[in-house]
Formats: sequence, structure tokens, C-alpha cells
Amino acid sequence: MGLLSFIGRQFTLRDRDFWTWFGGNPSWTGKSVTPESVMQIATALACIRLTATTVSTLPPHVYRERPDGSRERLPNHPLAVLLSQSPNADQTPAEFLEGMVGCMMLFGNAYALKTSSTGQVRALTLLRPDLMTVKRDRETYALTYEYSDPRGREVYQPEEIWHLRAFGLGGDLGLSAVEYGRQAFGLAMATDEAAARTFSNGMRPGGFFKSDKELTPAQREQARQTLIKPMQGAENSGRIGILEGQFSWQEVSMPLKDAELLASRGLHIQEICRLMGNIPPVLIGHTGEGVTHFGTGIESLIRAWLTVGLGPLLGRIEQSASRALVSRADRGKVWCEFARDGLLQADSEARAKLYASAAQNGWRTRNEIRALENLPALEGGDALTAQSNLVPLDRLGTIVTATTTQEHQQEIRQ
Repeated sequence: MGLLSFIGRQFTLRDRDFWTWFGGNPSWTGKSVTPESVMQIATALACIRLTATTVSTLPPHVYRERPDGSRERLPNHPLAVLLSQSPNADQTPAEFLEGMVGCMMLFGNAYALKTSSTGQVRALTLLRPDLMTVKRDRETYALTYEYSDPRGREVYQPEEIWHLRAFGLGGDLGLSAVEYGRQAFGLAMATDEAAARTFSNGMRPGGFFKSDKELTPAQREQARQTLIKPMQGAENSGRIGILEGQFSWQEVSMPLKDAELLASRGLHIQEICRLMGNIPPVLIGHTGEGVTHFGTGIESLIRAWLTVGLGPLLGRIEQSASRALVSRADRGKVWCEFARDGLLQADSEARAKLYASAAQNGWRTRNEIRALENLPALEGGDALTAQSNLVPLDRLGTIVTATTTQEHQQEIRQ
């Protein structure tokens, strides 16, 4: 967020966003923690990108409850078209959902402006959370959304905004992981900076040149030009210098092994993964001691993340979309739901077991299973089938007998 973003916007001494832009959220390391600085941490960027892209590639479906209690998919419903085909004139559905999830993970809140027609939402325009202020009137307690950008200031009513909140404590806003996890992010930035400065200095620790005699200002400047500057920087690594005039070198920094700099950088990867939704570090390319990229252990970690990390996030988005995007006439009858079967696309064994169970136990037809694999329907594939090894004992063999009788009668006719 740049300073130009605040042009034309009205502020007060209590406007937290404005003052945070200048000083950021303070941390014990002295680093200013802002959404932009957090995005420059490789681990945080990887976590946000992984979660946002995973959610955005799951197809959202719209369902309606039938009188018998079952549900019916509505592929042509305006909400289904909006979420799966064209959320607005500029973005694809994946790009829009990536933006919403990314904003929610960074700021704790994501906003989209609704464009409605005949009672149905026809378009969703992503708004920047850093330019949005949520207020309640002191007298009426009515909620309003004030959006300020260089073009001006707009006030929206709750029915005009899709407000997607992150984990919260029941207030009007979700909690920002950047704000409440600023100590971990500040430590990560300080550790990365320390490592970068060490490498920029040619992996040499800092220290002092000591002289047995007091130097004049001219001698100090001469020593700086002849001793200090030629030996600094990674480009001067390996150079050999000469100490004369009773100079000696005194090291003052701890060696990298003693400071355990690399171990500290590994620790902040785990901390950020916890803050960003219990993401297993291996999913963003970080393997700890005794952990590899392959094997059943990693598959268990992925399933655990899909259950305790991504699953609750999908449920939060589904409930929010069903509440904010479904028309009043359809509310309670129509809802939005992600096709979680897409999470099994990378696990062929689990997908095969699921399909076999569905076909053999009669809760999905073979054509429904083929549709999930983008295969054409087959004749006779719309019938529900089940194995006959669990039929009652008094009916055991009746199907075979009937089939055998029909075949025998056909042979007689021939």
C-alpha cells in the first residue's frame, strides 16, 4: 500500500490504518510488520499462494433442497454462473477467489462489491481491504462500509458488500494474522536481514581494528579508506589485507554456528505455517529432519491439512457466500458448496476406493462417477447398482435363478 492510496481519504487521530502505514505494527525486533513486508517473506508468500490457489481451483456448486430432503444441483442458477464462470468483466473465477482468500489471510477480511439485478447478484468486484473502514452508528448501531481510494469516498450498506471474515471473536471484523502474529513475522524479517547482511559481508564476522596509539582524525580517515572499505562486501571476499602501524583485528560477533542462524530461520518457517492455517511445511518445500517429500507420512500430513486447515476455511467461505450472495427468496433453500472431490484428484488410490465404494454400494451411478473424471456417459450407466452378497438369506440366488431362466427360455426359442 503506497502513500498515494490515501489521497482523497479522510482521517482522524484514531484512524489506525493511516498510522500503521507509516510505522507498521511494532515488533520486539524493531521491524515494522505490514502486509507488504510480510509478503516479502518467502514462507508467508508460499503459504498464502498455496491456500489461495487450492481453494480457487475447487469448483463451487449451487444446490437446492428437494421436498424429499435430497438435494439438486443447479448449474444454471445465477449464483453458479457467477462463481464458476464470470464473477466480473476483468477476472476469471480462479483469480477472483485467489484475491478473496489472499486478502482474508493477510488482512483478516476480504470485501467484494455486489452488482445486483432483479434480486440476484450478477457481478462481484474485489475491493482492497486496506482502503475499507467498517463502522457502526452509535445511535442506531447500523453497520456501514466506507471505501476511500484516489477516486473518492463511497459509503456502502451491508447488503451491497460481500464481507468474508477470517477467524474472529464475534466482532464486525476478522482477526489479521499479520497483526496478531507480528512478533513471529518480525523475528523472521530480522533473521533474514541478519543472514543477508552476513552474506553481503563475505561471510566474515564484524569487529574492530585496534591500534596501540591514539589516532588523529586524518589518520582515522586514512585507515578507513585503506583498511575498512577495501575489505567490506561480498565482492571483496577472499582478499588479503595488510595490517601495519601496530594494528590488530578484534572480532566481536558470534560465529554462525554459535548463533545457530540457520536453525532460527528453520524455526520461523514452522511458526509462519502455523499462523497461516496449520500448513505442513513440506507442502511449501520445507522438509525437516527425518522428513522427505515422498512416502505415506507426507500423504497423512496432506490429509490432515485438508481436514483441519483447508476444510474449515472452505466451510467458512461456503456459509459466507450462501448468506451474502443468495437472494432473499432463495435463502434457506439454495446454498453454495465446493466440490471437495477435487481434493482427491492427486491421490489416485483414494479416488479409486471412493468410486468403487460409490458404485458397489449404490449411492452413485457409474455415469456420475464418469462425469467426475470428465468422461462421457454410457448407456445404462444411470442405474444405481449394489453387490448382492448382502441380500437376505431367503432371497439369496433369486437374481441368478431369474437370469438363468431367461437365458434358458431364449435358448429354447432359438
